[in-house]
Amino acid sequence: QVQLVESGGGLVLPGGSLRLTCVASGVTFNMYSVGWFRQAPGKEREFVAATSWTGYSKYYEDSVNGRFTISRDNARNTVYLQMSSLKPEDTAVYYCVADELGRMGATMGHYWGQGTQVTVSN
Repeated sequence: QVQLVESGGGLVLPGGSLRLTCVASGVTFNMYSVGWFRQAPGKEREFVAATSWTGYSKYYEDSVNGRFTISRDNARNTVYLQMSSLKPEDTAVYYCVADELGRMGATMGHYWGQGTQVTVSN
């Protein structure tokens, strides 16, 4: 059974940083592209960032490019999202996703985590 478990969310001040972690089990992790989506209240889920099987290729949504960094550790079946210069509009539930076709972007998604809440506020 495939499981993706996120952690690392929380409350942070504007301008602050957080690192999200997603640990996968039940899947040959290094054969999947992985990424992060987010969903804010009243909005649709949107793509945030993704990385390829090897971790060499990375793709970001425009509003987070330069502030967020995605990385993966295939030996630990783990993907990270380092978020810096956080803004109130980054507030959302963040979901980890794995794609067996290697897609990166809004169309990716075979397996999803349960999400972790990130709140950016004073």
